Amino acid sequence: MGKSLTEMASEIVAAQATHAVMAADEMVAALKKTFDALKNIKTIEEGGPEADAPPIDPRKSIQRNYIINLEDGKKYKQLTTRTLAKFGLTPAEYRKKWGFSARQPLASKALSAKRRKTAKALGLGERLQKARKAKAAAAAKAKAKAPKKKAAPKKRKARRKKKKA
Repeated sequence: MGKSLTEMASEIVAAQATHAVMAADEMVAALKKTFDALKNIKTIEEGGPEADAPPIDPRKSIQRNYIINLEDGKKYKQLTTRTLAKFGLTPAEYRKKWGFSARQPLASKALSAKRRKTAKALGLGERLQKARKAKAAAAAKAKAKAPKKKAAPKKRKARRKKKKA
């Protein structure tokens, strides 16, 4: 069984006291400070509340020219699947973890605006609507043409049962 935090803190302060002269009140303060530091480290290692605390507010992480990755605090123009894979996350898991909507782009506002403008210029919205309507019409036509399956006659089932017996 491992040492308790109190034991570890006392050993650290004792080692420090062998190298520097410390008064009794200094030792008590050093013990408290060391114990608190060890306790914080243990909480972070176990994935406590401080481990998941974002460096900034998630709503403020998406800026005009960059997005801040809440996992490592670095700035990117876009959070790609490859970038998030380093942290064992998919874009959907990242959005869920940090409270973003499923439709929120993980890109800077400027990049999203540029893409939106390009898509409108190319008429991608209208093309998508036409493609969806054509697909639905083709599916309805195929369904109408498909022959209806007939149920197997009951006599065959009865014959099979007699043969097995």
